[in-house]
Amino acid sequence: MDKFLAFPSILQALLATLFTWWVTALGVGVVFFKKEINRKALDASLGFAAGIMISASFWSLLLPAIQLSTGSRLPVWFPATSGFLLGGLFLWVLDRLIPHLHLYLPQEKAEGVKSTLRKTTLLILAITIHNFPEGLAIGVAFGSIASAKGASLSGAISLTVGIAIQNFPEGMAVSLPLRREGFSRIKSFWYGQLSALVEPVGGVLGAGLVMISRPLLPYALAFAAGAMIFVVIEELIPESQKGENADIATIGALVGFAVMMVLDVAFS
Repeated sequence: MDKFLAFPSILQALLATLFTWWVTALGVGVVFFKKEINRKALDASLGFAAGIMISASFWSLLLPAIQLSTGSRLPVWFPATSGFLLGGLFLWVLDRLIPHLHLYLPQEKAEGVKSTLRKTTLLILAITIHNFPEGLAIGVAFGSIASAKGASLSGAISLTVGIAIQNFPEGMAVSLPLRREGFSRIKSFWYGQLSALVEPVGGVLGAGLVMISRPLLPYALAFAAGAMIFVVIEELIPESQKGENADIATIGALVGFAVMMVLDVAFS
């Protein structure tokens, strides 16, 4: 860890998000051994991912944003609240403007503005919308180490580990439905691993922004939280509750929340 701490924050964020991409690729690689994913397993995985992201949004992003706002001229709640809402608004605008297909259960009718783009392109756009907030959150967490008191390397690493844990089943939940839709194993793997390749971009961007401007840090932390919560509410939870496994999905969400909470509280 000491050697890792010696790296610049942007490089730390890049390495961390490359790790989350790699874990996703491991999950995606299951497509070479299986063609179908059990619906119960899919719902449990989506619920687990939702729990991880909700927990990370509070423990790793919103709570630090509130703590960093103490002593400022503005009310202590203002940076976290405004940043959180802006993050959700940003994802809502992307969701309305960018043509895309639902990520886990691909459908024929695209959301967003009308488009003649190919189905694979629409899936890639959906993947980008979904995973960018995760990379941004990791980048902001590592960028805060150099610019804020109380921010720790262990906290940023715990956030990275939490997101990586949920990326493995998430990778399966992306690639296996693609395989079921008729894509070859190679194409399913290729498009599946793209679901996390955008995370290093968000990681570098997030770390760079907060290092440039210290006052932006609480807003950036909350912004990343709002963007992740939008994805959870707009996609993960509804998809996990569509079938007949609502209880299993809910238990998965509770377990995911608890796992992330333990990681953040115990190792921060």
